[in-house]
Amino acid sequence: MKLALIQMDIAFGEPEKNKRSIEQYFAELDKSADTVVLPEMWNTGYDLKRLDEVADADGKDSQNFLSDLAKRYEVNLVGGSVAKSSERGFTNTMYAHDSTGKKLGEYSKVHLFRLMEEEKYLVEGQERGPFTLNNIPSAGLICYDIRFPEWVRAHVMDGAQVLYVVAEWPAPRIDHWRTLLIARAIENQCYVVACNRVGSDPKNDFGGHSIVIDPWGEIVAEADDREQILNAEINLELVEEVRKRIPIFDDRREKLY
Repeated sequence: MKLALIQMDIAFGEPEKNKRSIEQYFAELDKSADTVVLPEMWNTGYDLKRLDEVADADGKDSQNFLSDLAKRYEVNLVGGSVAKSSERGFTNTMYAHDSTGKKLGEYSKVHLFRLMEEEKYLVEGQERGPFTLNNIPSAGLICYDIRFPEWVRAHVMDGAQVLYVVAEWPAPRIDHWRTLLIARAIENQCYVVACNRVGSDPKNDFGGHSIVIDPWGEIVAEADDREQILNAEINLELVEEVRKRIPIFDDRREKLY
């Protein structure tokens, strides 16, 4: 499986400009890539005070845009996440599409991050984020979610072999980003594919370091703090191999937890 993670800057509150940036990145993709990953809130950034103006109504425009890209470039697409408006309020929502443009799954961020005032403007998601991509059980997570190991483990217990993490993770805590992602890969014996943004908004600087980690916790590929496309190749047979060698799921004593 050949991955391309688009580590981009995001124009604050400018959905059309951000779509044009993504179009440009897609034109530069390695032709061998079969799965592309975008960062969190790529349509608006954290322009939360203007969500009534810039959020995507029911996510329709974003879904159409992502579906068209996936179909046109014949790639699977884990479409980061977008600011979505609905009857429930505003959510931070991820969409995944296959290479025919078909939607595979949708996930709205469950854990809202108070340090960026998400809880003041967004409503929490209520469901997990599983989807099957390339016949591989997978799951979507958004940024702050990775600080909740029980939430991540729930997806793995449901069968996930690849965890796709999309984020706007600030630069001052980039060491936490790397450490937490490596831990989630080791303890769940799965691949972690994590796409962060770079650049800044009026309140934050973002750290990049998008990363792909194997089930041993080894880094397959890692970006720095500049805009770029991070390419990586993963072998899903390694998941089964690692789980056989150290059978942690067979040795769990769930009744005591």
